[in-house]
Amino acid sequence: MKKLMLGNEAIARGAYESGVTVSSAYPGTPSTEINENVATYKEIYAEWAPNEKVAVEVALGAAISGARSLSCMKHVGLNVASDPFYTAAYTGVNAGCVIVVADDPGMHSSQDEQDTRLIARSAHTPCLEPSNSQECKDYMRYAYDISEKYDTPVVVRITTRVAHARTVVDLGERTELPLREYTKNPKKFISMPANMVARHKYVEQREITLADDACTHPANRIEWNDKKIGVITSGAAYNYVKEALPFASVLKLGIVYPLPRKLIEEFAQQVETLYVIEDMEPFFEDTVKSWGIDCSGKDKTGLQGELFSRKIATEFTGAPAAGDMTTQGIPVRPPVLCPGCPHRGLYYVLSKLKLTVCSDIGCYTLGALAPLSAVDTTVCMGASIGMAQGFEKARGKDYAKKTVAVLGDSTFCHSGMTGLLNMAYNGSVGTVIVADNSITGMTGHQNNPANGFDIYGNPAPQLDLVKLCEAMGIKNVRVVDPYDLPELEKTLREETAREELSVIISRRPCALIVKQKITPYFSDPQKCKNCGMCMKIGCPAIIKTEKGVRIDDTLCVGCGLCSSVCKFGAMNMKGE
Repeated sequence: MKKLMLGNEAIARGAYESGVTVSSAYPGTPSTEINENVATYKEIYAEWAPNEKVAVEVALGAAISGARSLSCMKHVGLNVASDPFYTAAYTGVNAGCVIVVADDPGMHSSQDEQDTRLIARSAHTPCLEPSNSQECKDYMRYAYDISEKYDTPVVVRITTRVAHARTVVDLGERTELPLREYTKNPKKFISMPANMVARHKYVEQREITLADDACTHPANRIEWNDKKIGVITSGAAYNYVKEALPFASVLKLGIVYPLPRKLIEEFAQQVETLYVIEDMEPFFEDTVKSWGIDCSGKDKTGLQGELFSRKIATEFTGAPAAGDMTTQGIPVRPPVLCPGCPHRGLYYVLSKLKLTVCSDIGCYTLGALAPLSAVDTTVCMGASIGMAQGFEKARGKDYAKKTVAVLGDSTFCHSGMTGLLNMAYNGSVGTVIVADNSITGMTGHQNNPANGFDIYGNPAPQLDLVKLCEAMGIKNVRVVDPYDLPELEKTLREETAREELSVIISRRPCALIVKQKITPYFSDPQKCKNCGMCMKIGCPAIIKTEKGVRIDDTLCVGCGLCSSVCKFGAMNMKGE
């Protein structure tokens, strides 16, 4: 049976067919759909973990206990999970353990470009990279076989285009596997110095053996053509090479670490000019050059951004690829907070009060964009709180009264709780705002511990944010509706004036998950003075014209924020 599948969907299918029984993940674009699809298979227990570190620990525990397991995340999520990940390479596994990591060349939805191949090498962990949906499914089986044969966790690296492109997949049957026997083995699974010295030696030998075996593994293959030009490539870049340089001989690497040196040397010896074409870092190129093999690639493609067939064709042949569709002339569509987004009112007031805002990763990061322009810093999940504390410790308590940290409910559960505890424990002054929209918004509305539902939508224990903050010793905890601008402003002024730690929970569900009858607003041309005040909230439903503003009622969700900021009563609900 054949089916058109996203790469992420095919990875989930590959896990299912490989007999996986446990999957734990934290949502992060471009990896989110993997675990969402895994959850559709009743044979697999799936969950959203509070963060990637916990997810990898769950997967590792399941694998050591004897069950094939999976953990999925985006590239920066692997940073969060690096503590258990690096040590798992030493302890090894029992049943197969695969960690799927989605890199994001071009930073479509990420704060940086990061090459997971470098981390796999640093951790001495094998890494596979598929180039289409069929390979996404097939490579999962390869990964589990390698994991069990070589006693190691295995990384499957994908990139945005592979994760979110659809190609045809041949579906197979699930392989039901018995739970492997678990035997207590302290020297293997207890990561104490004396035990891990011996395990490190094992890891070194494992890597040598893997590199030799990779030379004949079906994931690595040579496609001979004209031997004047040879290209070493992998993943999404392989597809672009085949379009842009159809005449070239290609060494397609599916196992991207450890590299099959003998196979690469054989290929290099038989071509006149050797190019290495790879997304992001010169991972292959630098290694191949270190072996004394002459090659080039990054001097033409550069390090930043995605590779495309037109870019490869232009740089390596001087002509665009056949059938290339240029994007020149297509208008840019920047991201924007949705109409009715509860974060809009929050950032409008923060901007009005001219506060220093240490923001975090989520929909609310968009408060940095004009016209709100309310954000000063964004670094990583949970960093908002620690950075606000850093401002206070460096610049004093008076400056702390002008500084707030903003993060969402999911991000607070992910890595914000420890930052807040640090502020409370160390007697810091400042205001932390939890923008609680009752969902993990930017990655597509996944549930989290603060909204009371699990990955299947079933009721689950709901974290009480107020009680949690109070349990940390924070005396000033207030809940406010961000649609109520006067009350929100009053609360912010009062809490930022304190010489102690306070928490404001800005609570209003995401406008996209609230199912209600919508009565849109309209702008009365007789009352509108065209002052532009309503434009400052940055709502995409409000359109400025020469005669005043109008509201697109196909976008308006009836939140009433425009009416709150209009001084002339021009914004009214239809029917009023």
